[in-house]
Amino acid sequence: MPHHDQGFQPLRHTEYTPAEMLARAKEFHEQHEDRRTVRMFSNRPVNREVIELIIKTASTAPSGANKQPWNFCVVTNPDVKAKIREAAEKEEYENYHGRMSDDWLEDLKKFGTDWHKDFLTTAPYIIVAFKKAYDLDEEGNKEKNYYVNESVGLACGMLISAIHNAGLVTVTHTPSPMNFLQKVLERPDNERPFLLLPVGYPAEDAQVPVISRKELGEMSAWYE
Repeated sequence: MPHHDQGFQPLRHTEYTPAEMLARAKEFHEQHEDRRTVRMFSNRPVNREVIELIIKTASTAPSGANKQPWNFCVVTNPDVKAKIREAAEKEEYENYHGRMSDDWLEDLKKFGTDWHKDFLTTAPYIIVAFKKAYDLDEEGNKEKNYYVNESVGLACGMLISAIHNAGLVTVTHTPSPMNFLQKVLERPDNERPFLLLPVGYPAEDAQVPVISRKELGEMSAWYE
């Protein structure tokens, strides 16, 4: 077994009784059953510390060799948000007017979306998750990262869960291509945009599409 002087330490783990475990699992599921993607935001301010803690929670995600190959850029500056919206809507217009297949456009109809992205300037925060294709040491030499997409995807999933847990809403926005974000935010060459998430309170009159989630038997397979 590993010892402390080998770079290990005792695991901090809280164990619950079977009844407590089930109750906690039910509560967590019920909380997240209400989670919805929201495209109608309020411009009400949100405490910066809340956003900081949300990002710190996301950064607890597992990553290949613990490289943590992500960077979360938080945008509140109105001028920068306006630049992001302008560039995003330009790409989205092209998507809705030629890039997307007919099947794709048909699948999107139930969500009532189009190329207009008002939430990019209305939401008080925009969080842009960047993936680090590689790291740079102090001398500028490249250091390899592992399972970058998987690691950043896990972190973004935890980010969304933390946003919902805090009583805020978001929408996963992936304008394609997204390289304009690297230019607008002046990120280094080793960072590539992965996901854009407006974060804030829902608008008072916010509505969401009527949809259903798959039942357990439709999205899991058990081998007993």
